[in-house]
Amino acid sequence: MIVMYVFETYLDLRQHTALKLPTLPKTLVGVISQEKFEKSRAYSLDKSHFHFVHEFVTILMDSAILFFGILPWFWKISGGFLPMVGLDPENEILHTLSFLAGLMTWSQITDLPFSLYSTFVIESRHGFNKQTIWMFIRDMIKGILLSVILAPPIVAAIIVIVQKGGPYLAIYLWAFMFILSLVMMTIYPVLIAPLFNKFTPLPDGDLREKIEKLASSLKFPLKKLFVVDGSTRSSHSNAYMYGFFKNKRIVLYDTLIQQCQNENEIVAVIAHELGHWKLNHTTYSFIAVQHTVIPLQHLVSFGLNLVSRAFEFQADAFAVNLGYAKDLRPALVKLQEENLSAMNTDPLYSAYHYSHPPLVERLRAIDGQDKKTD
Repeated sequence: MIVMYVFETYLDLRQHTALKLPTLPKTLVGVISQEKFEKSRAYSLDKSHFHFVHEFVTILMDSAILFFGILPWFWKISGGFLPMVGLDPENEILHTLSFLAGLMTWSQITDLPFSLYSTFVIESRHGFNKQTIWMFIRDMIKGILLSVILAPPIVAAIIVIVQKGGPYLAIYLWAFMFILSLVMMTIYPVLIAPLFNKFTPLPDGDLREKIEKLASSLKFPLKKLFVVDGSTRSSHSNAYMYGFFKNKRIVLYDTLIQQCQNENEIVAVIAHELGHWKLNHTTYSFIAVQHTVIPLQHLVSFGLNLVSRAFEFQADAFAVNLGYAKDLRPALVKLQEENLSAMNTDPLYSAYHYSHPPLVERLRAIDGQDKKTD
């Protein structure tokens, strides 16, 4: 754990050095304004400083917990708590739930100062945060209540599988987690996400017609097209799709619509997302994630990032081949500007941490693909 912290801190230092560069990459000169670059640079450096502090405190706490045997000690304490509320301390499921409830409480308490600082200092300082303290607390309470509702049956099922799985334990556990992932992917956007954001159908008009026409031309089974009120919490923008089989949905952040005045730029972003579907990237990624081995988490994560980056280039090329090169390019630039994403990135840091290639690389690839198409 400490070795990984040292290695990742080395990469963070390389990235911090890149962020301090006072000039734009040559590819972005004349594309990104100097004002936006300075804002992006200040935002990225603020987040970088915060990241150093957060990671240092985290490694100190995690190391202390392991070194002083806090987890075994807390396991005993959590078991001793059960008779005080009239529950059987020998019941492994109840004991585990008591243990996890304590860990969740500890995690909430220790992470709260960092969450508050990130949201109400850094994000507010750079004009992104739109939350009130009440909204922040309300979301936190909702998250805790969801954990209280969902965690017990899942934990209980895992313990029963471990108790009764025998020599086929690994297979049964994998099957359960696989099915659970499918169920959560299905119910999250329908039942859970609406608890935190409001989803409304995209109004009739040119934008809706263009997106529906694009989806139809690709035989994408679009059932619903939503706008989510992301602006109530942040001015960051995004778009995504979800759903299984013939029940696909596309969600646009209202901030994306506000920031991209040219509707074709929004459609170009959707063309990129549909490229992931058409090229079966979602399926490949899901299967890969299911085979993640915890002890090799960092190595597997790095490999998945490389695959994801390749998929992003392919999805960009897909949108270019559909004729959206001249709209995709300014759309990506605008998203980079409005989100104040880092303009200068260290190549090693980027390869290790970024699931999406830096803007410079994507623009270069789009230009190359556009020339091939011509």
